[in-house]
Amino acid sequence: MTMTEAERAREMFARDQACQTLGIRLDEVTSGRAVLSVRVTGAMVNGHGIIHGGYLFLLADAAFAYASNSRGPIALAQHAEITFLRPVPVGEELVAEAVERTRHGRSGIYDVTVRRADRQVVAEFRGHSVLVTQVPR
Repeated sequence: MTMTEAERAREMFARDQACQTLGIRLDEVTSGRAVLSVRVTGAMVNGHGIIHGGYLFLLADAAFAYASNSRGPIALAQHAEITFLRPVPVGEELVAEAVERTRHGRSGIYDVTVRRADRQVVAEFRGHSVLVTQVPR
């Protein structure tokens, strides 16, 4: 029996200690699409008092991971880049929406938009995935 996108995502999320530790929530997963969210905490800010770029990248990368793994088999990041557009202070709610742009053979391209709760875009991310038969250790 094959797993649904939601079942696959829940199983993956149960093992995702990075997301769970940071309070990132898995809000929605459908075929080639995922939505994750988080509230920015004081532990996530840099010396300027805004979210550290690494945490913003992590949120976008996690959304990319769930979208690219929604159908199976295992997809891993091959390349990713992010453009930071606006600063985000403590207390803001962020939503990252990942959407598959294309998937051909073993490769996929996904775009992730990270927004504030008021829908203002704070970052754009593009991830390239590769399908593998198992996770290399």
